[in-house]
Amino acid sequence: MNEKLDLGRWVNDFVQHLLDNYSDAFESLGSVVETFSEAIEALLMLPPAWLLISVFVGLGLWRIGARFALFTAASFVLIVMTGFWEQTVVTLGLTFSATLISLLLGVPLGIWAARSDRVATVIRPVLDFMQTMPAFVYLIPAAMLFGLGRVPGIIATVIFAMPPAVRLTNLGIRQVNKELVEAGQSFGCTQLQLLFKVQLPCAMPSIMAGVNQTIMMALSMVIIASMVGAGGLGNDVLASIQRLDIGLGFESGMAVVLLAIILDRITESFGNPQTNTAKARLYQWVSARLRLAPAKPKDA
Repeated sequence: MNEKLDLGRWVNDFVQHLLDNYSDAFESLGSVVETFSEAIEALLMLPPAWLLISVFVGLGLWRIGARFALFTAASFVLIVMTGFWEQTVVTLGLTFSATLISLLLGVPLGIWAARSDRVATVIRPVLDFMQTMPAFVYLIPAAMLFGLGRVPGIIATVIFAMPPAVRLTNLGIRQVNKELVEAGQSFGCTQLQLLFKVQLPCAMPSIMAGVNQTIMMALSMVIIASMVGAGGLGNDVLASIQRLDIGLGFESGMAVVLLAIILDRITESFGNPQTNTAKARLYQWVSARLRLAPAKPKDA
């Protein structure tokens, strides 16, 4: 066969069609995303470095222990001493922005998929496509639709990082003990009460695992997004490649690694029950909520 399927031309035509007909909508969306991201970055930049470091050290001490708190403190001090603190905060802001948007979209979609097999069947191949497409590919249409800067970086990051939140929310709710769900229904819980008082609390470990994976994927994508001007540590990584500067690449890469370890361990701790006592408290809490649920009135 001499003729080939020109799929790339169709995609180019589709993106051009979006630019020609919906440029105002994309500009409005970009403004909202940029304002949201700038607000988070300004909030992180507002406190002095020692105060923000203290917050992470306190979280590490509370959730994991003294040794991890010392590791967190030493990691941030090393980042400050090497001169990458400001870039690290920018990267943290971009990661948080993309993660929050991913969760705002992904968790409700995961709940919907858990409640409907038809929805789950439809979104599964879409999530497969979003996760397996090379990350660099997302930057091309994002840059065409939103221009250069942080906005296309965040949009591309959201597309790349959202699937774990959807998948693990869906999985967690589907794996909730059916006896607990039936008990809630027998006590007269509405679908909304059943969701918030039974299913979401019991599915929280799985949902938090999705949050953890979303943060990790967002952080990795934010570094790549420096290619379209997103900023942060990715700029230094990209500059080290362009200059063949091994030292700069090692320093900026080390800051990324330390930040990733800190975020990974802290978010992971929220999804892992520390002891069997914690699991018992969860089931006691669910049972107490079920007892407080209003009974369904009997027909006269």
